[in-house]
Amino acid sequence: MLDQETTLITPELIDSGQSYSEYREMINQMLAEDKTTGTNHSESYLNYTKMNVQRMNRWDKTAKISTELDKVVTSISFPQVWLVITEAWCGDAAQSLPFIAKLAELNPLIKLKFVLRDENPDLMDAYLTEGARSIPILIGLNGDLSKELFVWGPRPEFLQNRLKAYKLDSQNITATEFADGTHLWYARDKNQSLSNELLPLIASTI
Repeated sequence: MLDQETTLITPELIDSGQSYSEYREMINQMLAEDKTTGTNHSESYLNYTKMNVQRMNRWDKTAKISTELDKVVTSISFPQVWLVITEAWCGDAAQSLPFIAKLAELNPLIKLKFVLRDENPDLMDAYLTEGARSIPILIGLNGDLSKELFVWGPRPEFLQNRLKAYKLDSQNITATEFADGTHLWYARDKNQSLSNELLPLIASTI
């Protein structure tokens, strides 16, 4: 698995990726033109994107990193590249990316880059979740991109299991109600599950 993915993650791909601030600015510019990322610029996808901007703005201000996770990230002693596959309309991405960006800011040895799923289908297909192109996906690599260090995504384990259960039996819950429940869970969880899942992954690299 490793060899296949790392051949897709090239220096050129990383150079073409965006920083978090560039990613956010791109989304704002596209919304100003009544567009979002990808090919679906429907009213519903525009509304998803607008809601996601609000979510990211809120987490930019309120996300807190635990002392333990802070210590682990700042202990990284060699260059790492953190590559995120995402799209602006993705609700799970909006809930997790601000926290990941705050983590990367803790250590100058971490280069965080964002690329879009639909513009990189081969890369996305190397990181499928149970056969689906689910996002966001965070891929940690060493500085020269020769080794995959860890992979996280597309959502905390609790939500992934909840989604699997819903697909098996919706229990007459509509898709809108299910999504509302997901975002309520994120608000209550306050990135704790994401933090707990990233901690051992990042710690394994130091």
